[in-house]
Amino acid sequence: MRIAIIGQQDFGKAVLEAFLARGDTVAGVFVAPEKEGAKPDPMRVAAQEKGLTVFQFPSLKAPEAVAAMKGLDADIGIMAFVLQFAPQEFVNIPKHGTIQYHPSLLPKYRGPSSINWPITKGEKKTGLTIFRPTDGLDEGAVILQKETPISENDTLGTVYFDRLFPMGVAAMVEAADLVVAGKHKEVVQDESQASYEGWFRAAEAKVNWNQHVDWIHDTIRGADPAPGAWTTIGGKKLQLFGSRKHLVRTFGAVKGKIGEITQIDAESMRVTAQGGQVEIAKVKPEEGKKISAAEWAKAAGVAPGTILGT
Repeated sequence: MRIAIIGQQDFGKAVLEAFLARGDTVAGVFVAPEKEGAKPDPMRVAAQEKGLTVFQFPSLKAPEAVAAMKGLDADIGIMAFVLQFAPQEFVNIPKHGTIQYHPSLLPKYRGPSSINWPITKGEKKTGLTIFRPTDGLDEGAVILQKETPISENDTLGTVYFDRLFPMGVAAMVEAADLVVAGKHKEVVQDESQASYEGWFRAAEAKVNWNQHVDWIHDTIRGADPAPGAWTTIGGKKLQLFGSRKHLVRTFGAVKGKIGEITQIDAESMRVTAQGGQVEIAKVKPEEGKKISAAEWAKAAGVAPGTILGT
């Protein structure tokens, strides 16, 4: 088939390479312009190395972007990790329209941080959706969905890189084949089941030690590796990674005060919360690199009895 790909970064590059690897024709590639001083976009670099036509429009609403898409004579448009708004007059140009990837089970978790939030909220499963882009945010008809479980110790990194990334690449190819062959179904999203979550950034990743240990564990792993859950010590930020939770079923049997480091082992440390403790494998101090919690504690002179969140 003859395709136009709109995307960026590593996921966009992987989708581009998947279509090329099976012999499809990539008529053109649309990539968001890099910000000044930013690293080169992997998708743009890969496309240019392969001699493909690359467009970098500041807005896909611009007449130039619409004209460029019309000139490609594409069978289908493929949106792989797109942060730019793509209007209907742009996405409807290819013969079979355009399909888009979203890393959640729509209509749940619409929005830009749809991988972080299900983990942070303690969901037991998540997935991906290939859908028709509309002018609404992640509201278009669903073409294809794939599920994956979220285990107790899964992180943003394991869910995305180990599963949603490779599953998403394969799903985009599968959905494109179905649409071009006219064998797909389009299911309107159930708005009564819809949820929207905004960005999961530093403010959302702050640990509140007064919360239950479940909440703290889920927040840490939902922000691992980015943006990194954090607390403070001596007024300086300390990011936390590699969480394991240890529940205490007996009321009053939790060792230590809320936010207290009660134990430092060879590689990790334990911190008390409501209902149990979280074991932290790695930390990143405000002025340093990510290291084991034990190594940090030794270097910083931190001992059991230290209270975090101060």
